[in-house]
Amino acid sequence: MLRGAFEYQGQKCSAASRAYIPKSLWKSVQERLGAMLAEVSMGDVCDFRNFVGAVIDSKSFAKQKNAIAAAKASPDAKIVFGGKCDDSVGWFVEPTVIEAKHPGYDTMCTELFGPVLTVHVYADSKLSQALEAAATGSEYALTGAVFCEDRLALTPMIDALRFAAGNFYVNDKPTGAVVGQQPFGGSRLSGTNDKAGSILNLMRWVSPRTIKETFVPPHDWRYGFLGEA
Repeated sequence: MLRGAFEYQGQKCSAASRAYIPKSLWKSVQERLGAMLAEVSMGDVCDFRNFVGAVIDSKSFAKQKNAIAAAKASPDAKIVFGGKCDDSVGWFVEPTVIEAKHPGYDTMCTELFGPVLTVHVYADSKLSQALEAAATGSEYALTGAVFCEDRLALTPMIDALRFAAGNFYVNDKPTGAVVGQQPFGGSRLSGTNDKAGSILNLMRWVSPRTIKETFVPPHDWRYGFLGEA
């Protein structure tokens, strides 16, 4: 989650923007994520010790800042980690985790393209509803991931999320596809699922024609089965 959401300040098309976590796991996930974020440094990218740099421009900075301010003011959300913004020198947004009470909360559905991850904690008994929300809650469908240790539980989850993302990961962050090795593309507002770096993409740019050449031509119009039984 940390790498997927905050690498490159979340400014990757495949960056994790939202996460659905069962209530039984949220406490431990929150503790582990908080401990890791406490070690993350932010600053000049020329210093390789900094994992997070500035966002691209003032427009992006304003979008992140406004979303964070809205979460602070909303009864349906709260800031779990981060939330600080500073544009005194550069446009720096602290890696921020928002907990949303409802899967339809604004940042669970829209793209901020910045270092903001929104989490919805669902009741363990409502996995199917969480999968439905994950599959249909956003207009975007580029990448997604499921973390699971139970192979029997994994299969129906993958089926339920079949159309949720063009590139799907199991037990891995939803970023880092190597074009040319892993065909990459998404659907809905993320594109027409053209797969860059593969023949699947090439076929979209050509007009295929098939040619058949026969070296053993027939000598009669009749088929063999047309004879008398």
